[in-house]
Amino acid sequence: MSSQPSRAVSPRSSLARLRSPSRPSARQATLFALTPLALCLAHAAMAQQADATPTADPAAAATSATAPQLQEVRINASTEKDMGFAPVEAQTAGKAPMRRLETPQSVSVVTREQMESRQIVNVQQALQTVAGVSPVNFGRRGFDDINIRGFRSTESILVDGLVQSPGMWAKLQPYGYERFEVLKGSASVLYGQVQPGGIVNAVSKRPKKEAINEVGVEVGSFGQRTLQADVNKPLSESGKTALRINAQVSNADDPTQFVYRKDRWFAPSLSIDLGAQTDLVLFATYSQSEWLRQQGITPYGTLLPNRNGTLSRTMFTGDPAFGVYDVESTTLGYALEHKVSDAMTFRQNVRYETEKGTGNFVSNQALQANQRLQNRQATRQYMDFDLLATDTSLLTHFEALGARHQLVTGLDVRSGHSLQASRTCRIGALDLFAPVYGMQAVCPTALTSDAPAKLTVAGLYAQDQVKFGQGWTALVGLRRDWSTNDINDRVANKQTRQKDSATTLSAGLVYEFKPGWAAYGSYGESFLPTSGLTFAGVPFVPETGKQWEAGVKYESPNGQLTGALAVFDLVRENVTTADLANTGFSVQTGQQRARGLEVELGADMKNGWKLTSAYTYTQSKVTRDNNAAIVGLPLNLTPRHTLTAWATYKLPKVQRITLGMGGRYVSEQIGSYPFTLPSYVVADASISYAGDNYRVTAGVKNVFNKAYYDGAINANVVSPALPRSFNLGVTYFF
Repeated sequence: MSSQPSRAVSPRSSLARLRSPSRPSARQATLFALTPLALCLAHAAMAQQADATPTADPAAAATSATAPQLQEVRINASTEKDMGFAPVEAQTAGKAPMRRLETPQSVSVVTREQMESRQIVNVQQALQTVAGVSPVNFGRRGFDDINIRGFRSTESILVDGLVQSPGMWAKLQPYGYERFEVLKGSASVLYGQVQPGGIVNAVSKRPKKEAINEVGVEVGSFGQRTLQADVNKPLSESGKTALRINAQVSNADDPTQFVYRKDRWFAPSLSIDLGAQTDLVLFATYSQSEWLRQQGITPYGTLLPNRNGTLSRTMFTGDPAFGVYDVESTTLGYALEHKVSDAMTFRQNVRYETEKGTGNFVSNQALQANQRLQNRQATRQYMDFDLLATDTSLLTHFEALGARHQLVTGLDVRSGHSLQASRTCRIGALDLFAPVYGMQAVCPTALTSDAPAKLTVAGLYAQDQVKFGQGWTALVGLRRDWSTNDINDRVANKQTRQKDSATTLSAGLVYEFKPGWAAYGSYGESFLPTSGLTFAGVPFVPETGKQWEAGVKYESPNGQLTGALAVFDLVRENVTTADLANTGFSVQTGQQRARGLEVELGADMKNGWKLTSAYTYTQSKVTRDNNAAIVGLPLNLTPRHTLTAWATYKLPKVQRITLGMGGRYVSEQIGSYPFTLPSYVVADASISYAGDNYRVTAGVKNVFNKAYYDGAINANVVSPALPRSFNLGVTYFF
């Protein structure tokens, strides 16, 4: 294999050569995505035309003329759902609005008001107050890394109920979302191939009837500079036709030397008035991000002793001359609802998205025996993804056998191409105590990995919420999935077709034993296909998850106070582990388990106080693995105890001023064998002033400048958390 200096390899030209000419163009995919929409619009038009046709019966005509109009369906989120600290409703658990009190699963909601009061800038910060979500951190590497109930859930972040591209290089911009809903535990019945710990559903800002006009500027520590705008303009008298535009431009540096990030994000959406029975929203997003990846530093000299001395926590162990990440993503789609009758609503969500870019980073390998020279590896990555995701369903309300039913039945289908290739390059070791940057990396001419794939997934599902007796609610669901993954490994010159299918179910029962108090129990399953072959050439079977959960929920009569307590037992099966008989291969004999207790409290009090708080106890362990040394040990990055709280208080005598305060405690956790991350306590604070047409908010994160570590990628890398930082934001409403 020949080699040449890395500067001779153009990432963008390499990506262009990697793209397959047989892939459909964005225009073709868009036309395909819009075909179901055209059929639905035609159906709606015919229905309206039929309503307009004169009738031969004058009496019938008079009756028709005086009949009350059906209530608008309104896809758009209501203001009430997006405000406050004690939301009583969520839609993720049933693909339809449901009282959290009547949902036999743990579902948490982070509203826009909570996000604004805490000045959050990423998904990880937004979910810090949610029970069961671990404060996992793999450094500021540029991705939304999430652990739920002990298990990785990064690939289970959905947008408006639809799975994202498997590339996952593009971060979500919280400014563009009304709220985040976290459904914990196995959730494959409604969402198919997801990880066992749970899912995060980001609910986008969409057009509203009322005009919204705001522009904001934020500045903060480490060079943070953000300009953002949210404009909603009704275009018809009814307000059902409306245009909403969200946009954000952000630049930021980092405490770590050389590290920076630039984001450009634009999201228009248009609602169209097709009559009282039909709602249609067209939407698109565009984002472009450039960043230098920071993923941590050696534990020796930071968390652990180093015979040569102590290292600076802000040291950069990569090489800025090697390059950055440069990623561009687009989405285009629609959300349609048509009220077929008082009892039945047809719904269809469609999104086509593309994600492409290059990524260059230098990672830490093992530290040399002298504990001074850091071995490293350089990697050039090339990524090009597209995904067409559709979810078509019927929401039906009816009564049968003395019970009231809310039944959702549907078909979700997605198909996409993925092309992720890389070159593994050689780069010299870094002297941690006398670093010299600008080292020349040597990359091979040929790609180290190059395996384009086409994935097609289809799932049929049904879930019924049944209310019966005095205070009883049952939730029963069933799903059947099929998936085909065609992989063309061009390095090994081998084509593989992997076909998987699975049947998953869920069931739960809630009993509201007194007004506002409910007890529940539930069981759920999940599955997730795993790529790869055993030594015998047999494809891996999907990973599976099974969860039992029970708990108690509370909702005050005035909706000012909500609470929940849950206990759970979650098992992950078919985990890949090393094949001891065949080096370099894996077998699926691993098993992992997480058990725990979660408590959440939300309050919107009339005396000016608002509060959200959570406590999590998680007992996780490896229950079966070919590496006997880790059997019985806790899972990485899963603290036993986590306690978090955030409160705001509006001063009674100066109600334009609101104070915010809170913090979190995280107990000791295994970062990556063989070291642990110490426990820590972090405090945050804010103050805001609301003028007649503006708002000013100032905040401090990590008030006491606590030096701590909140993640680790592997045994060679530990991730220092951010030190104290300041933020000042001004929002003008017009």
